[in-house]
Amino acid sequence: MPTQEPELETLLSELVNRVARLPENGHRKLIGIAGAPASGKSTLAAALVGALKRQGYNAEYVPMDGFHLDNRLLDLDGTRARKGAPNTFDATGFLNMVRRLRDEDVVHFPVFDRAQDQAIAGAGRVGNDCQIAVIEGNYLLFGAEPWRRLAGLWDLSIWIDTADETVRNRCIQRWLDHGHTPDAARTRAEENDLKNARLIKDLRLDGDLLVGDGA
Repeated sequence: MPTQEPELETLLSELVNRVARLPENGHRKLIGIAGAPASGKSTLAAALVGALKRQGYNAEYVPMDGFHLDNRLLDLDGTRARKGAPNTFDATGFLNMVRRLRDEDVVHFPVFDRAQDQAIAGAGRVGNDCQIAVIEGNYLLFGAEPWRRLAGLWDLSIWIDTADETVRNRCIQRWLDHGHTPDAARTRAEENDLKNARLIKDLRLDGDLLVGDGA
């Protein structure tokens, strides 16, 4: 989580007010939430969707993780050990989906199943009554191609700034929760997740709002 109660409620109130002030421009509003692995993106995104719905908005949560390349392709490329790095996603497919979300009535998108460690095609849907899509992912404010093309699509972009040690501990705990031994969990976190976190931070583009430890 980027913040704890009651700080989270204060943050959500501020974000809802910020969304309410966004100008009307004829397309569905897109809110992008970016940050390092385990920074609290999905938690904040889900909480923000709930807060928007309580204020009468029709909002939907869209995670980026459904655009993970399949393990079979990663094995062919020799990149499975670096799953989660920028080149292990269908970046162009994600970019096209975000563009479609702006203007198309109904958009289907893949959803990542962590238990199966694979994306499920067409498992998510944004309907024609959706006013606001809240999208989260590691690379929504990433300065390398083609990810940097996302920057101009957000009506509101949020960067979650999380301390490195917090990211490390959360990543280790995530792998422990998936049944890894303590040594294997530390290795997975340090040799993959934390490398991705450093890259994401080094090439981060400026967002509209900064929240979290460094805010």
